[in-house]
Amino acid sequence: MEADHYPGENAHALEHTLHPAPGRRPAVVLQVLPTLVTGGAERGCIDVAIGLAEAGAVPLVASQGGPMVRELDRAGIKHITLPLASKNPLTIRRNAKRLEQVIREHGVDIVHARSRAPAWSAWMACGRTGAHFMTTFHAPYNFKSGLKRWYNSVMARGERVIAISEFVRDHVLANYDVDPARVRLIHRCYDPSVFAPERVNSARIIQLAKQWRLPDDRPVILLPGRLTRWKGQIVLIEALEKLVRTLGHRDLCCLLVGSDQGRSGYRQELEERAKRAGLEGVVRLTGDCSDMAAAYTLATVVVSASREPEAFGRVIVEAQAMGKPVIVTSIGAYRETVIPGETAWVVPPDDADALAKALGEALALDNAERAAIGAHAQAFVSQRFTKERMVAETLAVYGELLGA
Repeated sequence: MEADHYPGENAHALEHTLHPAPGRRPAVVLQVLPTLVTGGAERGCIDVAIGLAEAGAVPLVASQGGPMVRELDRAGIKHITLPLASKNPLTIRRNAKRLEQVIREHGVDIVHARSRAPAWSAWMACGRTGAHFMTTFHAPYNFKSGLKRWYNSVMARGERVIAISEFVRDHVLANYDVDPARVRLIHRCYDPSVFAPERVNSARIIQLAKQWRLPDDRPVILLPGRLTRWKGQIVLIEALEKLVRTLGHRDLCCLLVGSDQGRSGYRQELEERAKRAGLEGVVRLTGDCSDMAAAYTLATVVVSASREPEAFGRVIVEAQAMGKPVIVTSIGAYRETVIPGETAWVVPPDDADALAKALGEALALDNAERAAIGAHAQAFVSQRFTKERMVAETLAVYGELLGA
């Protein structure tokens, strides 16, 4: 499936609008989002900011702050700290005034909003200053009331609206009054300089294996993702119980990699469910991992058992980039990020029987079969989802606005 990409048709506008020509000032682009703690929106923001700087433009980022600000500091990119995570209507209005001052002070040409509360502030500030306003839909925001749908609608008010997947784009067009001509599909990405098997040395693998106390002779099932019910960790434990019963042994290791983010009750529920299933020592909750490339290297198969739609599914793309067979549920953007039956097993959500069957088939692969699937997966994602492509396509959208 080929996505709707736009970099070629905007290359000329990009060259003459972002890069400063003699006698012309460089374009100034301000990205706004709630925080810079962790996540796909935050990662994309930083990657695009660095890409802007490399293109000769002036990137600015405004957020409430967080540990990822250090990456901007190292790149020499200005971060402006504002309480943009707040959904309080009064704070949103005050933030609009602050952003108006930032736009005027720095000569901002484009404000790119990546979340709803800061988008409202940015939309108001752009209306007062004449700066271009654009957005990225990072998720298919749910709504159960007219008020919530109105709150979400600010993300559809951009002069350009980026959707991170076809799944998200279709949701936007179906639920908001937006001209399809303003919508741009730009998939989220992985970083090939990080997620490539040849870039992970043996020392990193050994260190992580020791940290997690992994035995050398067991296949490893890896489910990365924060500990929350919709990520499907419970379903995976149920599938493992069925798988172990079928195989008649416990010669497995399952790693649930991710923070509970304060959901201690759910973490305890997972531990108790594993114990009832007789999977003590098989299922391990590792907490966060700072070296996911090494974690993927240790895995025999990587699972996404999400029970609700993934807007993109970065974990599954990263795992394929590392040459791993993957199992994914048949909701959300999965049709875009895997080739069912070739690079991935696709199972219904909340179906422990189907997941157990897929796990059994994945674990039964011999080395040659596993390598062939991995090579196919690497080729697939490298053509579609690299960071370089995402940055180039985003900068091309900026070029559209400025070229117009």
